[in-house]
Amino acid sequence: MTQLRTVQVVGGGSAGSSAHVRSLASGLVARGVRVTVCAPAELDRVYDYLGAGAHFVPLPRLGDPATVTALRNACIGADVVHAHGLPASVRAALALSGRAGGPGGGRAPLVTTWDSRVHVDGAGGGVLRLLERRTVRAATVVLGTSSELVDRARRRGARDARLAPVTVPAARGPVCLHDGKARAELGAVDRPLLMAVGALERGRGYRTLLDAARTWRELDPQPLLVIAGEGRERAALQRRIASEGLPVRLIGRREDVAELLAAADVAVLPSRWEARSLLAQEALRLGVPLVATAVGGVPELVGDAAELVPYGDAEALAGAVRGLLEDVERRMDLAAAGRVQARSWPTEDETVAHVLSVYDELVGR
Repeated sequence: MTQLRTVQVVGGGSAGSSAHVRSLASGLVARGVRVTVCAPAELDRVYDYLGAGAHFVPLPRLGDPATVTALRNACIGADVVHAHGLPASVRAALALSGRAGGPGGGRAPLVTTWDSRVHVDGAGGGVLRLLERRTVRAATVVLGTSSELVDRARRRGARDARLAPVTVPAARGPVCLHDGKARAELGAVDRPLLMAVGALERGRGYRTLLDAARTWRELDPQPLLVIAGEGRERAALQRRIASEGLPVRLIGRREDVAELLAAADVAVLPSRWEARSLLAQEALRLGVPLVATAVGGVPELVGDAAELVPYGDAEALAGAVRGLLEDVERRMDLAAAGRVQARSWPTEDETVAHVLSVYDELVGR
C-alpha cells in the first residue's frame, strides 16, 4: 500500500492550532502516515514537530511572498494538504493554485480547519469575508471546531463543512491542585487566586475583567487576579492596573500554565469569542471552577460545568466570580461537573482517527 502523504500548514501560530497540529502529527506518524509540517520556525522550537516524527519546513513570516513559494514546493506530491486557521488556509489555497499536486499530478485536496473567528470592523470586515469565501470555496472539506463555525463556513459557500471538535492534549505529568508553592510565587497564599490566560489583545475581554477587578477590592480577603499572556495591550493594561490600584498581576507568557491554573480557586475567560478555548478545556479537566462568557463555542464546550455570563458585562462577571468565592459547595459541584464534561470530549486518538478518516475519504475519491 502506498504511504499516505500529508502536509500540515500552520499560520499565525495560535496555541490551540499549534498544539493540535503537534498532536495530530504524532498520531498520524504512528499510523504510518508521512507528515510534513509547514510553520514559522519558532513554532518548531516550542512544539517540536520534528520530535513527533514529522518533516518540518520553516516558513518565512506571513507577509513575505516567499511563504507561498515555500508552501508550493512543500506540497508537491502530497495526497492531502491540511491548513489550520484562516491565515494558513489563505496561503495554502494560493500555493495549491499553482503546481502542487497529488498522485498522478492532479491538485491535492485541501482540508481547512476553522478553530477561531477573527473580528474586524469597518472596511476590514469586508476583506475578511472575502478571504473566508475564497478559502472555503477552495477547500474540499472545511472542518469547524464548533457548530457556529460550521454554519459560518456554509454561509460563506463551503461545499462540504463538518463539525470536528478538536481536543487539545492535556498537560503532561502530574499537576497538583491548589499547589502552595505556585500560590506563594504568585503572592496568593492567604487570599483567593483568580487565573486568566491568553494573548493580551483587543477582543479578549481584559478591559472588562479589570472593571470587574475594581469591585473585588471590597472583598476580604481581597482576591488576586493573575493574567498569563503577552500582547499589544500589555502596556495599556499595566498602566490602568497601576493607576487604579487593582489587585491584578500580569505575568507574561508562561510554560507552566497548567500548574498555575491548578493552583487557582477560579479560572476566568472573558473573551469576545472562543471556539474550543484552551483555558476552558484545561480548567474543566483539572476541576478548577470556570467563569466564562457565553460566546461562540463555549456553551457547547462546557455544558453546565461552568458559570456563563454575557460578553462585556463587568457586573455579571464580577458577581459570578464573587458568588463562587463565597460558595465552597458550588465550587466543588462545578469542579466535579467539569471533570465529567471533560470526559465527554473526544480523546486525542479519536481526534486523529476522525481526521485520518477524512483524508482516506478524499484520497479514495
